[in-house]
Amino acid sequence: MFKVTPNPPDTDPVSPYELDPNKLNEAAERALNFHFPSTADIKATPRTPSTLFTVDPQATTETLMVYLVETLASVDVMVHQLVDHLEGESRYALLGISNSIMVAEITANRVLDQVDPPE
Repeated sequence: MFKVTPNPPDTDPVSPYELDPNKLNEAAERALNFHFPSTADIKATPRTPSTLFTVDPQATTETLMVYLVETLASVDVMVHQLVDHLEGESRYALLGISNSIMVAEITANRVLDQVDPPE
């Protein structure tokens, strides 16, 4: 029987794609260092706050606290309106979030009382 394709050439059984273990380890280390930086690298990087949403730097602490209290109260009302439409575990989860909001609101009110004590 006639063979259409020739036999492959006789070569060494070593693959030309075999990687050097040292180079493979170096590449793995670079990849790990890139994706998982050390805590020293993270702490050395200065924090640059975003200026996309900024608060007026001249706003007083009292003004900021009043705004915070009002925002928390509004969020609590929205959560309670959603709770009325839910049942079961979702309802309980939202009520837990509502409790966290309430604690934050109470804390903010306490801070506001210390900034501007009631007379």
